[in-house]
Amino acid sequence: MKKKLIVIAMLFSLIGFSQEDQENSIKQNEVKINGLYLVLGAFEGTYERLLNEESGVGVSLFLPFDEDINDDIDYYISPYYRVYFGKKYASGFFVEGFGMLNSRSYNTHFFNDQFEIIRIEKEKISDFALGIGVGGKWVTTRGMFAELNFGVGRNLFNTNNDINEFIGKIGISIGFRF
Repeated sequence: MKKKLIVIAMLFSLIGFSQEDQENSIKQNEVKINGLYLVLGAFEGTYERLLNEESGVGVSLFLPFDEDINDDIDYYISPYYRVYFGKKYASGFFVEGFGMLNSRSYNTHFFNDQFEIIRIEKEKISDFALGIGVGGKWVTTRGMFAELNFGVGRNLFNTNNDINEFIGKIGISIGFRF
């Protein structure tokens, strides 16, 4: 009887270890870079932690390096939560909810009676937005992936002008799952 109990205990421990190995072999971390923004003159890097086969959380950081873009937006930090609807682990079509801490710069022009510019004041506005997005992710067996996404949100605090009321996110990204 003792031998049977020892054999059964050993089998359960082997099953437990094999399940742990399967869970640990699933790659749950991703890093990606937005290629579209690189072409346009800005850097957007993202880290995502996959929670299970259907969801993940992440954060994106946007920093412009081209002066044309730097005149419009200074930076944004955008945490998000995604729900995936694909057949593979955390891939396929997704819907996301996101927040975005953003800072923008605006030039205010002051004119005289002859409509000549007499001075320009640069104003920086920081705000927090909430939004929703959709997209798709395609993952290879080795962990490389491509992603397309689009999102729109609304700033909550400094919306006294129409320019700063809505924000957008768009991406054509490549990355690696590890």
